[in-house]
Amino acid sequence: MQSAGLEKATHRRIVGVLGVLGALLALMLAGAGPASAHATLDSTDPRQNSVVATAPQAVTLTFSESVSLSGDSVRVLDPAGKPVDTGNPAHADGKGNTARVGLKGGLANGTYTVAWRAVSDDSHPVGGAFTFSIGAPSDTSVSATALQGAKADGLVSALYGTGRTVAYAAFALLVGAAAFVLVCWPAGTARRRVQRLLMTGWTALLVSTVAVLMLRGPYERGSGIGQAFDLSLVRATLDERIGTALAARLLLLAAGGVFLSLLVGQLGQPPRPLPASPEPGEEPNGDDAEAAELRELERRASERPQHEVRLGLGVAGLLLAVALSATWVGADHASVGIQVWLALPLGVLHLIAMALWLGGLAALLVALREGVGAEVVDRFSKIAFGSVAVLAVTGIYQSWRGLGSWGALTGTEYGRLLLVKSGCVVVMLGVAWISRSWLAKLRSAPAEAAEVAPAEAELPEPVAVAAHTEDPVRQAQLERQRAARQSAGRDRGLTPTRAGLRRSVLVEALVAVAVLVVTTMLTNSPPGRVASEVKAGASAAPAADGAAAAPQTEPGRTVELKLPYDTKGRTPNAKGTATVTLNPARTGSNEVKLALDGADGQPVDVPEVQLAFTLPDRDLGPLPVALTPEGTGRWSGTAQLPLAGTWVVSVQIRSSDIDQTTPTQQFKIG
Repeated sequence: MQSAGLEKATHRRIVGVLGVLGALLALMLAGAGPASAHATLDSTDPRQNSVVATAPQAVTLTFSESVSLSGDSVRVLDPAGKPVDTGNPAHADGKGNTARVGLKGGLANGTYTVAWRAVSDDSHPVGGAFTFSIGAPSDTSVSATALQGAKADGLVSALYGTGRTVAYAAFALLVGAAAFVLVCWPAGTARRRVQRLLMTGWTALLVSTVAVLMLRGPYERGSGIGQAFDLSLVRATLDERIGTALAARLLLLAAGGVFLSLLVGQLGQPPRPLPASPEPGEEPNGDDAEAAELRELERRASERPQHEVRLGLGVAGLLLAVALSATWVGADHASVGIQVWLALPLGVLHLIAMALWLGGLAALLVALREGVGAEVVDRFSKIAFGSVAVLAVTGIYQSWRGLGSWGALTGTEYGRLLLVKSGCVVVMLGVAWISRSWLAKLRSAPAEAAEVAPAEAELPEPVAVAAHTEDPVRQAQLERQRAARQSAGRDRGLTPTRAGLRRSVLVEALVAVAVLVVTTMLTNSPPGRVASEVKAGASAAPAADGAAAAPQTEPGRTVELKLPYDTKGRTPNAKGTATVTLNPARTGSNEVKLALDGADGQPVDVPEVQLAFTLPDRDLGPLPVALTPEGTGRWSGTAQLPLAGTWVVSVQIRSSDIDQTTPTQQFKIG
């Protein structure tokens, strides 16, 4: 028996270690829903950096995914920096991935700058600028303040992020608590604390959803909090994908209210009394054996309706949880980018697993206060382990899809937030390990492991007449009963072991709140691979050996920039050198040639290559270059560099469907 106990204890330790390592791996690499999909500018009309013979009537932008527009999403500035657009851009031909703004008549020759801002389908504001010329290129005096940023109002952004955090937490509480009582503790639905917990999750999710719906319009347009009550903005939001998802969530919450009433009404019913069992030690005769068999059949028959009810409620609850989680996944990162068909179901699984684990912790806190036995805690422990396993699988995939490289963990805001979240999870899992030790102590004490009966059954209300008795012994007994009744709801079942377990679970739940906050920050923080690498290249300090910053080019002379690249792929084109040649290197129009050579020095072709220029200190760009193929590994185009300064050239190279990199390099103009 001792060896068997040691074997079981060893098995529990191994399972616990595997759970810790699996969850740590998952949450080191991925969050609840972040990925790297953001709207990018695919094409423009007029073409970027092109020269048109006559003034166009409108400027049209086409993006990689649907975008939301406001009244000043697209602005066109002449060489002197004056606006020449008619305002109020709209989707061209009703296509959600386009933006078109009209131009005033009588535009003079010269170079015009187009500044744009929109909100992509994954809810992140994006922006940029490019130029085109009428007749012939010219110098332009567009200032950094004339270009429109892509940031929302500070207060609106904070409230919007808070609303999303509360929505995540409320979803976890609602789904996790409902699953806890369905699977682990059906009798808990009759307890008021459990009912309040379920209603808190439902109400918080309802209120936060309405708040996010009202704040979405000002968040997209960068306006103040006063616009939150503008019904025209609310109607515009409802026409977008995220607005449709929020409206669907509200409808599902109406169904969720019906589900909660059925859950409490059906499982909260007291069990039907069974026939009395024979006293212990009695020897059953033939009649007694038949009676015992009959009692067993009656017991099974009485339990069958509850099992059927739990099964029906479980199926309904699962469908409702999947539908609710789809309102996040269907309008967030997973709905755009690569492998959407796989990202969507895995995103749903990730959210539900998170809810079962974190929401179940809150329900367990209440259950421990109510004096549940070790069996209930054991059931939840198995659910938590399964949730961690699902988080590991889905998290690794989300990491591969969204992070891109290990270097991004420290080189981007997204990666740094991911490290903060990982640290919180390490603490959370450490506290969970302590909880397991308290659970082992609870199992080892049979008197404590049993569930404590409700206080109402233990402490009947003394009759009023007896309260006036003159018997001092009886009076003291009544006083003890009153004191016990007052503290029963507070102290029932909290033996030292249960109290220790509850404290560790409370700390675990508090850290889980921090994890949810950081998760929301992750979903609101675009990875911005290209932008972060360009920014890093632009702000890179001189080398330690005293090397100067980017060399200044001489106007009119050709400059050649070599950018080594490595996409970490296994194809022959995954590693080599990108050579960018500008002729002449000056402000205004520049002829650009791009050459890709493999590690052996021979030209290589790639499925996709993009070239862009950015002037970080003037907040200008990225300005993409429309490339024309000129053979294997060779492209040419025209770049408009309207201002002097330290520019950054970036070459985005994709060597396969999944391998990509963006080398950058600085150079000076003027």
